[in-house]
Amino acid sequence: MTFHSNEPKKIILTGGSGFLGGHLLKNKLFEKALVIGRSKPKNHKYFKEVLFSEEENLSKIFRDVEVIVHTAAKAHEMGEKNKSSLEIYRNINTESTMTLARQAALAGVKRFIFISTIKVLGESNNPDSFFRYDDPLNPQDSYSISKAEAEEGLKLISKSSEMEIVIIRPPLVYGRGVKGNFRSLLKLIRMKFPLPLGNIKNKRSLVSVDNLIDLIVTCINHPNAKNQTFLVSDDNDLSTTELLSMLAEAGGFKTFLFNFPNALLYFLLKLLGKLAIYNRLYGSMCIDIEHTKSKLGWYPPFRVKESLKDCWTDD
Repeated sequence: MTFHSNEPKKIILTGGSGFLGGHLLKNKLFEKALVIGRSKPKNHKYFKEVLFSEEENLSKIFRDVEVIVHTAAKAHEMGEKNKSSLEIYRNINTESTMTLARQAALAGVKRFIFISTIKVLGESNNPDSFFRYDDPLNPQDSYSISKAEAEEGLKLISKSSEMEIVIIRPPLVYGRGVKGNFRSLLKLIRMKFPLPLGNIKNKRSLVSVDNLIDLIVTCINHPNAKNQTFLVSDDNDLSTTELLSMLAEAGGFKTFLFNFPNALLYFLLKLLGKLAIYNRLYGSMCIDIEHTKSKLGWYPPFRVKESLKDCWTDD
C-alpha cells in the first residue's frame, strides 16, 4: 500500500520547467509549491528566479519551508567524455545542489529530496543480476560522476545538520511528453521502417513518470524515508525487443522487427563510432527495488502497458 499523508507541507520544487518537474506540478500536493530556478514553468503562478549561486541569500525564501524536491539538473547527453563537459556537469549538478542544500539546512528545512540517477552505480549489469541500493558507487561518465558527488556531499550535510536527506535513483523515465532517447524510439516506430532488433535478449529496468512521482510524494511525508537512498522502477524489466513491441502496440502501430546477427551490428556500429547506441540497445541494466518496497510499503501503482500509451500523447 502506498503511503500518502494528507498533512499539508510547504514545498519548494526546483526544475519545474523540466520533464519530471512539469509532471510534479500537476500533482495536487504541488499545486501551491514554490518553484525556484532560472526558468518559469508554464501554468504555475508560484515562482521565484534563483541562480543557485553562492552569492544568493535564500534564507527568506526558505523560511518555514518543510521540504525541497530538487529535480533541476543538466541531463545526460551521449558522447560527452571530455574534461570540460565534466566541469559543466559538476557546476550544475554538484555545486548548485550543494549551495542549495547548505542554505536549506541553515534555514531549518526539514527534508531535502534529491533526484539522482541509477547510473551512479554503473552503466550495466548481467541480465540475471541487479543493482541494489547499498551497492558501491561506480559512475562511468560526466553526468553520473556529478550526481554521485552530489549524493556524497548531501550525506555530509545531513551528518552536520538536522536536515533529512532522501536520495532517489531512477533509471530511464518515460511518460507523456517524454524527451531524449525514448522519443527517438517513438520516431522509429512511426516511420514503420524494419529494424534489426528482433532477437535482443537483454533486460532493462524503466520507470514511468507517474510511478516516480508516486514515490516522490510518498517520500515527502513518510517517516521511514529519513536519510535513505531508494531505487525505483516499474518492477517489470523488459528487453529492447519487448519494449519496442509493447510501445508500438500501445501507439496502434505494427512492429517490423527482424533478427540480425548481434556481432555484425556491433561491428557496424563500432565502425561508425556509435558503440554507445549498441550498449543501450543490447546491454542489461536491472534494478532491485525490494528495499524501497519494504522500507516504505510502496509498490509501483501504474502498469507498464497503460504508461506506454501515455508516451504517444504530447503535453
